[in-house]
Amino acid sequence: MKNLQDKVVLITGSSRGIGAAIAQKVSEAGAKVIINYAGSKEPAEKLAQEIKASGGQAIAIKADVSNSAEVKALFDESIAHFGKIDVLINNAGIMITKLIKDTTDEDFDRHFNINVKGTFNTMREAAEKLADNGSIINFSTSVNRIMLPGYATYVATKSAVEQLTRVFSKEIGSRGINVNSVSPGPTNTELFTNGKSEEVIARLASLSAFNRIGETNDIANVAVFLASDDAKWINAQNIGVNGGMA
Repeated sequence: MKNLQDKVVLITGSSRGIGAAIAQKVSEAGAKVIINYAGSKEPAEKLAQEIKASGGQAIAIKADVSNSAEVKALFDESIAHFGKIDVLINNAGIMITKLIKDTTDEDFDRHFNINVKGTFNTMREAAEKLADNGSIINFSTSVNRIMLPGYATYVATKSAVEQLTRVFSKEIGSRGINVNSVSPGPTNTELFTNGKSEEVIARLASLSAFNRIGETNDIANVAVFLASDDAKWINAQNIGVNGGMA
């Protein structure tokens, strides 16, 4: 179903993983896609070419979301190319798992610069540059709902994202823009599986009602719905997409 026909969707950090799956899904739903990347140029451009080969429209644009000047340029270039942006999906993020006692100042700052400041930077641009009646989808995490040692700094950033989402929904709602966040559980991506043994992954999979971790399309399908006009009455919410993990 082409429920995003002619909408323009900007997805940060979308060269791989969940972001790439969302890019494919929104294109299949009729959207024009802006694939943002910070360092992974080759997979981003490959994804754009795959979407175009399937009859869609897509461009890849480099920008570090933690840099406000680059975010401004990202929005301006996207609008110059497609004429507008209807949907902003803040998928870019990092996850460093360390106990608090082992977390360095650099670890802490990098987490907050990308996960929180990056979301803040894009929403600040969206405040004036996103089209009326658009949608914003931010990414939090279901790990916020449990107490996993090693994830403290990560969940602190995602808790901040949830609060930015809630407040911004009231600030921008007069333009018909709804703002929500999505909280995936453990998902089969490089970000999640990197450094984890099969035993650890199996233990985390057992937390869900279906005894598996999520796949990228499990998350992408929810993002497509939230980006559509069918979800306009959903606003300021955090939606867990975790198979009943928490």
